[in-house]
Amino acid sequence: MKKNLTMPFVVVFTSLLFLSCIKDTDFDQAEDIALTPVVELDLIHFNVVAGDFFDTISNTPRLTVRDTTEIRFLDDAQIQESLLRAEFYFKFTNSISRDFLVDFQFLNEGNDTTYTTQTAVNQGTIESPVITEFVENVEGDEILQLTQASKVVVSVTIPSSNETLEGALNLQSKTTYYLEF
Repeated sequence: MKKNLTMPFVVVFTSLLFLSCIKDTDFDQAEDIALTPVVELDLIHFNVVAGDFFDTISNTPRLTVRDTTEIRFLDDAQIQESLLRAEFYFKFTNSISRDFLVDFQFLNEGNDTTYTTQTAVNQGTIESPVITEFVENVEGDEILQLTQASKVVVSVTIPSSNETLEGALNLQSKTTYYLEF
C-alpha cells in the first residue's frame, strides 16, 4: 500500500494559513520614512615647517601662511537642501615653540565669505609636540551659509618668526555631514 506524503503538508499549510495573524498595512506610512545618512569626509591636511614662516631671500618673517581647498561635496543642490548639521574636527600637532591663530574662511564662487571660524593652537617643542583639537558644529541658519561655500581658505598666523625657528605644524581634519532625505 502506497502512502500519500503530500497530505500532511497540505493540512499543516492550511492550518497555518487560517491561524496566522494578518495586520492591515497602511501604505500611506511610506511617505513618513526619512533616510538620515551620516557622511564623513577628509577635509584639510597639511604639514607646515617652521621655515615656511621666514623668507630667507628678503630675510624677513612671513607671519601668515595660507592654503585654499575646494569643497566639492556642498555644491550639489540636493545635499544643500538635506544637510541638517555639519561637524568639523581639526587636530593640530605642533612642535614649533610658538602659539598659532588659525582662521578658516569659507568662500563661494565669487570669493565672498559665507562662513568663518577660528581657533588657537598651543605651542610645543620638537622634543614634546603638543596636540590641539578643535570641533566646530554648524547647524540652524549657519548651515545655509556653509552650503554656499565652494572652497575653504586656511590662514595660519604666528606672532613672531626668525631663521632659527624649528619644528612643524601638522593639521589633519575631517567633516561629518548629517543629512535627512
